[in-house]
Amino acid sequence: MPASTLLWTVSGRQRTPQRDVQPTTIDGDARAEQIWRVADDFQKLRLAELMAALSLATDLGMGQPLEQALRTCLIAIELAERMGLAQDEISDVFYVSLLRFLGCTADAHGDAVAAGGDEIAARRAIAPVLGGSLPEVARQVLPKLGAGQGPFRRAQLIAGLMTGGLERAREGMRAHCEMAEQLALRLGLSAGVRRGLGDAFERWNGTGTPKSSSGNDIHVSARIVFVARDAEILHREGGIERVRVALRARSRHAYDPAVAGTLLQFTGEVMAAIEVNSPWEAVLQREPQPHPWVPESRLESVLDTFADFVDMKSPGMAGHSRGVAALASQATVDGKSLRRAGLVHDLGRMSVPNGIWDKPGPLTDGEWERVRLHPYYSQRILERSPALRSLAACAAMHHERLDGSGYHRGSYRAEISNDARILAAADAYQAMTQPRAFRPAHSAPHAAEELEAEARAGRLDADAVHSVLTAAGHQPRRIGGWPAGLSDREVEVLRLLCRGGTKKEVAVVLKISPSTADHHVRHIYEKIGVTTRAGATLFAVEKDLLK
Repeated sequence: MPASTLLWTVSGRQRTPQRDVQPTTIDGDARAEQIWRVADDFQKLRLAELMAALSLATDLGMGQPLEQALRTCLIAIELAERMGLAQDEISDVFYVSLLRFLGCTADAHGDAVAAGGDEIAARRAIAPVLGGSLPEVARQVLPKLGAGQGPFRRAQLIAGLMTGGLERAREGMRAHCEMAEQLALRLGLSAGVRRGLGDAFERWNGTGTPKSSSGNDIHVSARIVFVARDAEILHREGGIERVRVALRARSRHAYDPAVAGTLLQFTGEVMAAIEVNSPWEAVLQREPQPHPWVPESRLESVLDTFADFVDMKSPGMAGHSRGVAALASQATVDGKSLRRAGLVHDLGRMSVPNGIWDKPGPLTDGEWERVRLHPYYSQRILERSPALRSLAACAAMHHERLDGSGYHRGSYRAEISNDARILAAADAYQAMTQPRAFRPAHSAPHAAEELEAEARAGRLDADAVHSVLTAAGHQPRRIGGWPAGLSDREVEVLRLLCRGGTKKEVAVVLKISPSTADHHVRHIYEKIGVTTRAGATLFAVEKDLLK
């Protein structure tokens, strides 16, 4: 099925089915699907909202503060309108500005190698001079290359950049643009958007990448977004005057002179567009009509693209999120929500440099702190979008453990939902069966043994592990053993006690003698280190024994 069938174009004001309305198309391709307006009773999700969420992930990957792409979008829309672009062209500008760095995971590993491990810091350093001259780039980037490393290592990195860095950068940009176009096609975005993403690093004078296009051969959306993104960064770092200086210096070199001239003429008015309390809301309000929508039934296809975008960041991660989603969804009766959470659980990985993810040895304490925060960023991205908000809490708990040893919150048993327990087990199993920089992939039987060991140690939920291993095709053993060495019968007695049962009532329910019931209770108290029913109940709640 063509990717464009993901979207249904509606105005946002349509209230009833309009069977006599002429069909509209997603893009200008002759092959584009014809899409009918749909009724309000068909659940649908706004495409701009989903793409805005994805733009937050690209902000992290490019070393920028969250909402940087949203602010770029506001500037780009102002420029496009002042230049008199048609509505469909402005729509292209809208989506290209949100997704200009949709391919940023394609070259993350290579960038990290060239930058000494931290491609995010390198991208942050180059951002103000991306549209500048080579000498300007060198002055800005070389002093920051390999920051924090020894002088010999820094000298190696600088030498490598000077000898082959330009060609490696071009190759990375080619991969970046190719992946962005492919993902945009899968998302059903227009031909203009795809062209704009493919031209993202072209320069007006023909010295850009990947096709060395020049002048008006570069798609207009790419020309506008190039200027808008630079303007957002330069304005944040040095105000309007720094923006003006760059516009004059880069016009006819990196920048289309018409775009640069428009921003020079209306600098104050255009830059005022980003002075808003909520760039998210402002961007959604500025999207040109008609708004593209995604049928709810196609949301998972969109989230498949989110998953592949993230997993491309590190060589060993390809297919990870899809694998987690498949295991988690098969491990429960109603798996739709868990599959979706699995597809997006790792969006926050974008916040961590590849030098950490791809490190062959142990992580330092500081590196672990960055790793421990990636579920937090997953939650922050997902919570911004009403369409994805219901997935946020579960997705952000995929590294939590029942004993409180997980991250980022260090949640305990009662705080971790059943879905989150399944997702954690699925994530752990899928990760173990894939290679990582610090170890080869485990065999499936070895991964199953490790997962069962985690359950026996009280870190993963035994039922969740059983379900995930069954979904993975194993015939898992029952994971024996209760906390504090309690027996099955003692757990039965403990549950009855915690629910208010007396020793005599316990004896009746379990069909044992009162003296045997008393014997069990004394042994339970001794094993778990308490002397009262209240203490026993707290223990049972903490150890999640009351199911």
